[in-house]
Amino acid sequence: MTLSLRLEQALTKLYRAFHEGTLHPECARQCAVGNICDHSDTWRHFTDVHGSQQLNYVGLVHQRLGRRYHGYTPQELLTAEAVFLKGCGYSVPFGRNKTKPEHPTHTDTLFEGLCAVTRYLCELEGVKDVMHLQKVLTNPGPSRSEALEITF
Repeated sequence: MTLSLRLEQALTKLYRAFHEGTLHPECARQCAVGNICDHSDTWRHFTDVHGSQQLNYVGLVHQRLGRRYHGYTPQELLTAEAVFLKGCGYSVPFGRNKTKPEHPTHTDTLFEGLCAVTRYLCELEGVKDVMHLQKVLTNPGPSRSEALEITF
């Protein structure tokens, strides 16, 4: 499967952040979009609340001008962040009295968010989810177990 440059770069950055421990849902530089944007938090100025998909005036201007950041429009970035936060167990938009995971940086929590944002980014490209686990029978005989194959 051939991936677009923007998807390949985004997935590489997210994968690296997950494995290096630099993925944090509550930090605009270390969240999913912060990592996609090379640890920059400039994307957060497209909305008034972290996790909101509502573009503010600045975001609308950039969206209408057709600007792209690391290949993504402001709306796509905000949606990616909201999907990541939801996948991690947050209610969005992010807020003090909103639901959030007990351990936001726990590996399982981050993995769920990573899977969710990866699924969304793949949908944007119109490609099959690269994180999809597919059951493959090695041998249909009763004594054989099922093997898991990660499809790319």
